[in-house]
Amino acid sequence: MNYVKGAVFLAFAGCVAGCEAGPDKSVDRGINAHPLSDMVAGIWIDPDGCDHWIIDDGVEGYLSERLAPDGRPVCSGVGEPTQVIGPFQDGSPFPDVI
Repeated sequence: MNYVKGAVFLAFAGCVAGCEAGPDKSVDRGINAHPLSDMVAGIWIDPDGCDHWIIDDGVEGYLSERLAPDGRPVCSGVGEPTQVIGPFQDGSPFPDVI
């Protein structure tokens, strides 16, 4: 019976440990740290024609799927597949050497 109590306690402790808050992912922590909302995003069109937000901050880069309010991917047709639209490298004085 003590084994059951121990197992329940360990399971509970594991669940509670997973609730710890992680780092703030809305802030760039690189050389010129600043909020990501201050950076300029472009749109990368994937091979299927769907849009993704893209930011290039010199050494670091960010990419996330562009979603409609209902959670579906946005496939707007604003450009050709595998192309980037917009000034996605603006917003950082750190040069992108690649």
